[in-house]
Parts: sequence; C-alpha cells; structure tokens
Amino acid sequence: MSQNLLVKNGIQSRQVPDKIGQRLILALDVTDVGKARDIVAQVEGIVSFFKIGMWLFFKKETDALIDELVARGKQVFLDYKMYDIGETVKRGVAGAATRGVSIVTVHGDDAIMKAAVEGKGDSDLKIFAITVLTSLDDAALQDMGYRLSAEELVKLRVRRAVACGCDGVIASAHDDPDALRGLAEGGERLLIATPGVRRATDRTNDHRRFADPATAIRKGADYLVVGRPILQAADRAAEARAIIAEMERGWGERQA
Repeated sequence: MSQNLLVKNGIQSRQVPDKIGQRLILALDVTDVGKARDIVAQVEGIVSFFKIGMWLFFKKETDALIDELVARGKQVFLDYKMYDIGETVKRGVAGAATRGVSIVTVHGDDAIMKAAVEGKGDSDLKIFAITVLTSLDDAALQDMGYRLSAEELVKLRVRRAVACGCDGVIASAHDDPDALRGLAEGGERLLIATPGVRRATDRTNDHRRFADPATAIRKGADYLVVGRPILQAADRAAEARAIIAEMERGWGERQA
C-alpha cells in the first residue's frame, strides 16, 4: 500500500495511505466469524482495513480470520485495549507483531504504553493508545471518580503517548486531532484514529462525542473507525462508498 508522507510547516510528519478509502477502518463488530467473512466479501474493492475487537476475540475461528485477511493483503487492527502488567503486555504485543497486523490498541497508562512499544521491536506494527472512550463524557467520568474532564484527560494521555513512543492514539473528532498533535514535541508524527463517526442520517447509538466523516477528516483524523452505520446498512457496499465520499470531501476542504 502506497503512503503519503504528510508535511506540516516544512516538517515531515506521519505516513498515511494515499487513497482516502484506505483510511476507512470497518469494525467487524459481529459475533460470528462466518458473518464477518461475508461482510468483508460484500465490501471487497471498497474497504481494505478491518478492526477486530472483543465481539470476535474469543471465537475459535478468529485466528484463522486474521491470517486470511493478512494473507489477502488487508490491514488488520486488533482493538484489544491491552491492560495488564508491563511484561504481559510486552509479550502480547510481541506475539501480535509476528502476525502481520497493522495496529494494536493498549490503555493509556505509562507502563503499559512503554511495554507495548518495547514489545513491537522493529516491526511495522503500530501501537495506538486509548485516550477516552467516545461513549464517555464529563458527567460519566465524574461518576467514575475522575477529577479531570474528558478534554483534560484526552490531552494528558496524548502527551504521555507521545512521550512513551506510541505511534498513535484513539481520539474523537470532538477532541480536535490537529490541536492534540500540538500538545507535545514530536506530536506531529502522532497518527490519530477516530471512532464515533456518524453521517447526518445515522443514529449516534452510545457515542456521546461524535462527528460526521467530512468533519473528522477536515479536523485532522488520519483514520476513521466505522462499525454499525455500515454493518446495519441494507447495502453495506453503498454505505461504505458514501462514507468514503464524505471523507474525500473533508480532505478537499482540509487541503483548500
């Protein structure tokens, strides 16, 4: 997959696919591996990047699905949100690096992020840190005992992710991806994948911090993670194309 090296203010920053459609990550949030394979087939030639998370994590055929996708030249994002002692995270990430997957997520704890970066070694695997789930807002965080607002917590975790050597973070468009990169020296290299993406006609479901595809790309998101809007569409291929069209519009507005 060819990559564009983004440059800002004369400084080389991060690499992203040169085709906008390759920056759409379809979340295979289904409970059946056979159904996941059907969905991949339905968007063949449109979507080439797939997220596998907890919905499929414990299914006995998921390992085979991962290998199949990688063998077919697809990119795979393992959204496992690793949260454990450093050595366990390090070994887990090292194992993922041998699978040919593209992204693994870990929680935004310093020891965890450092262990994950160490575990990936010199592989092409990218470590993305979780900032704040898009299902959480200030009220929800307060209920959980946090003293920081969602905005403050995201900023803190972005700074720590850069310091720990992570390749990227998961953050909503509401958090302003471009501004997040400006929080720390070296932040211009930080890749940002944005969930909670909804078109104007979509239900927001349990996302409290969301944005439409064009806005997310215009504000600096590198990848968009989309699940239910495509999975629940009558024509999944058409819905994926519509989202990519909005992403292209946002990219054009960003470049203008």
